[in-house]
Amino acid sequence: MRIGNLGGRLVIVRDGRAVDVEQASGGRFGADPQAVYADWEGFRDWAVSAALPDGVPVEPSELGAPVPAPRQVFAIGLNYREHAAESGFDVPEGLPPVFTKFVTSITGPVTEVTLPPGGHTDWEVELVAVIGRHSRDVAEADAWDHVAGLMTGQDVSERVTQLAGPAPQFSLGKSFPGFAPTGPWVVTPDEFDDPDDLELTSAINGEEVQKGRTSELIFSVPLLVARLSAVLPLLPGDLVFTGTPAGVGLGRDPQRWLAPGDELVSHIEGIGELRQRFVPA
Repeated sequence: MRIGNLGGRLVIVRDGRAVDVEQASGGRFGADPQAVYADWEGFRDWAVSAALPDGVPVEPSELGAPVPAPRQVFAIGLNYREHAAESGFDVPEGLPPVFTKFVTSITGPVTEVTLPPGGHTDWEVELVAVIGRHSRDVAEADAWDHVAGLMTGQDVSERVTQLAGPAPQFSLGKSFPGFAPTGPWVVTPDEFDDPDDLELTSAINGEEVQKGRTSELIFSVPLLVARLSAVLPLLPGDLVFTGTPAGVGLGRDPQRWLAPGDELVSHIEGIGELRQRFVPA
């Protein structure tokens, strides 16, 4: 199942057509894309058995953020060995670096992003997990049962702000408006042959700059759910940005930054792509 946000309304997307959930369910489930996670199991059971209408044609450019207002957004750093190396850090043990992307940075799959003046804006394609139930002290073996689905995400990062000051400002440097594009929809784990092994890529103006597989994650999605839920509750509709593979601009020699007019395309196998065009302030 793929669920999305069309005009601020919850939809199920099948074969390029969107079915309005509130209308199809006779009001059992509301139109708010965020609210469905409070009754995710009930919604999933209904959606599997419901006789859905054909819906209306939809393009990714018409979609908003599938999960537009999570209460918590967890972002994981240094979760691929080669990315840790290009960043000049040791591979993390126990818990990886964890920060947040503030909710106001979240957008949909096809957007225009304003580059902060005087900044060094970088790209980081990431698999994003959506939490489907209240999760506390979850065992790694049970963790996929707590994941509603997966999205493609971009952890766009402004490195000057991120690395300024006596201590790094990861959350601020990664939370400018439009710096957390997500989508194009939430895909349930049962859609994948192996949700732990998906290819992810990013390209700038057609040039591939990142390529990896989520099987290379140091902390897999189930392990992240287990380790995070051991510290605090994960809430329905929360997001976990799981980290990026090597190939970011910061780690290149010479370093490279996004420029006005650049188009960044981020893709994850079995989910879909994001398209961001960058414009000057």
